[in-house]
Amino acid sequence: MASENFVDYVKICCRSGKGGAGSAHFRREKFVPRGGPDGGDGGRGGHIIIKGNAQLWTLLHLKYRKHVIAEPGQGGMGALKSGKEGEDIILEVPLGTIAKDAETGEIHCEITEDGQEYILVSGGRGGLGNNHFKTSTNQAPHYAQPGEPGKEEWKILELKVLADVGLVGFPNAGKSTLLSVVSAAKPEIADYPFTTIVPNLGMVKYRDYKSFVMADIPGIIEGAAEGRGLGHRFLRHIERNAVLLFMIPCDTKDILAEYQVLLNELQAFNPELLHKKRLLAITKADMLDDQMTEEMKALLPKDVPFIFISAVAQLNIDVLKDELWKLMNGPH
Repeated sequence: MASENFVDYVKICCRSGKGGAGSAHFRREKFVPRGGPDGGDGGRGGHIIIKGNAQLWTLLHLKYRKHVIAEPGQGGMGALKSGKEGEDIILEVPLGTIAKDAETGEIHCEITEDGQEYILVSGGRGGLGNNHFKTSTNQAPHYAQPGEPGKEEWKILELKVLADVGLVGFPNAGKSTLLSVVSAAKPEIADYPFTTIVPNLGMVKYRDYKSFVMADIPGIIEGAAEGRGLGHRFLRHIERNAVLLFMIPCDTKDILAEYQVLLNELQAFNPELLHKKRLLAITKADMLDDQMTEEMKALLPKDVPFIFISAVAQLNIDVLKDELWKLMNGPH
């Protein structure tokens, strides 16, 4: 996915349609001079609706659509004819999109299924015609309800990538290289920080025609939870992952300290992230001999399972898939 095409945040002004006014009409026919009230109801104003579309992966199509305005409902007519409803506007969004109020931050919904719909801003109700107000003592009401006004509200749409496994690590930890080896994804790979600036998804083939989705997400830096580096743009995508694969190169000066920094950033952003299943992968392990590997094991954190891998040398890649699958689904 090209970085310029991946948009995971948009803010739009949504204006629903005004309801049509009810009609204060009276029946008038030949030989029926006093036919009574027959005003129809006004039509409902158009809703603003968001709908999940599994074929979309970005909010790019909404980036430059700052105002979304639905049609008003038409007024009621005589002969008890109701006005036409205003046409709804449906905004299609990728799965994993969260809609929330721009002013209060209240979350309205999470779109996680193809075809799932949610009324983001409801249209105004149509007014009742004068036929509804006739009584035994007032058989010729000359009034009808006006339609309800539409609503104008600013909404935020945020995309959180849906993936089974999320790769967590500092820039240049080897995340993009691993994704390129285990899947058909072709992320940009280079020896400088923040090569990856948008999430990359790859479908990883597993045994017996099974598969799972892996997400290479921009690298963490210390202070990411406060917005440093790519900050929240990165961290919110991790919230959707079932398993977190921490990746730290074997030539890191202090693996335990780096792992703790990663945990601290996740906790500062959302403490619930620490409850996710996790696995630690020590990358570039083709640089180590058996003795160095054994010595390094003593320096690793004790509260997380670990595995030594090398994406380039294909070292323990199948074992890694097995461990991830167990974490997601239990032993196969």
